[in-house]
Amino acid sequence: MDHGSVANSSPRDEDHQEVNEDAIVCAGDKLVKTSVVIVNKDERSLSDTLEALKPFVGQVLDEVLVVDASNGALDDIRISHEWARWIDYEQPLGVRITIAHQRNIGVRRAKGDIIVFTDSGCLPEDGWLERLLTPILEEGEFVSCGPVRPIGKSVYSGERSMTNPDGDYVPSAATINLAFRREAFEAVGGFDESFGSAEDLDFTWRLTDCGYRLRWVPDAVVQHDFGTGTRQVRRAFFYGKGWCRLHRKHLHRIVYVSPLSVPMVYVLFLLGLPLTLKWRWYPLALLWPLWRQRKEELPWLVLLSHLASGAGVLYELVRPGT
Repeated sequence: MDHGSVANSSPRDEDHQEVNEDAIVCAGDKLVKTSVVIVNKDERSLSDTLEALKPFVGQVLDEVLVVDASNGALDDIRISHEWARWIDYEQPLGVRITIAHQRNIGVRRAKGDIIVFTDSGCLPEDGWLERLLTPILEEGEFVSCGPVRPIGKSVYSGERSMTNPDGDYVPSAATINLAFRREAFEAVGGFDESFGSAEDLDFTWRLTDCGYRLRWVPDAVVQHDFGTGTRQVRRAFFYGKGWCRLHRKHLHRIVYVSPLSVPMVYVLFLLGLPLTLKWRWYPLALLWPLWRQRKEELPWLVLLSHLASGAGVLYELVRPGT
């Protein structure tokens, strides 16, 4: 794993050296600091997230750290939120997606003993941070995570809006709503920078492989706008690529992949498209999943996102790592 990413601190990062003692939380006999890290590139919704996080600073939160790869495009947001620490991230040559790189830089530059990740555009619901941190601060957990409630209609709204796992722990988690002790991050070597997507699932899979448990906190909720339909379908393509790469790295987990899982079903459908030359009705097979998804708010968008995910898997198989 390459930990030599290029990142420069802005002058504002150097100025923010004082520790806010009011924001230090006592866990047992040890004083614990907490940092929220947000990685960003050209997401103007970052401003809304920073406004929502500001009330936590000086209470249960020591700092908010933004690792920004927008090359100055969001300087107005930086200036209007001078209380946040800001790292200008310089994208390495030949690297197109740097999310994992930025996450590693953010954790290493953060002051907190506990790191919290959320995304640009996320809005915390009441009590979010306190509830997310309680298992770590008071119950001896090392990792905690919570659900995401979509803002508006999306492929994740309707019946798919909130994860409802069985039990107190989940097998994987996304960084959109995740907290962990720094020592857990160090134990697995941080995020794998060879990943363009699914780097968060790889990170939490490696945590569980090392014996860490991912504590599910169902009432620690953030809201998120997943964007336009086009953006959601494009995101699904990259998720498919990440899913494929994830299982190539974690071969021992392939036995748990069901042939009826979403990526596999749509990969098989796409591979079978040449059958249309003989059986013109073949594309009508999509009517079955469309009927099953009839209760979703946007069933056609869900179908297109599944197809895009399958296409991403095939692309990664043909052109790995591109």
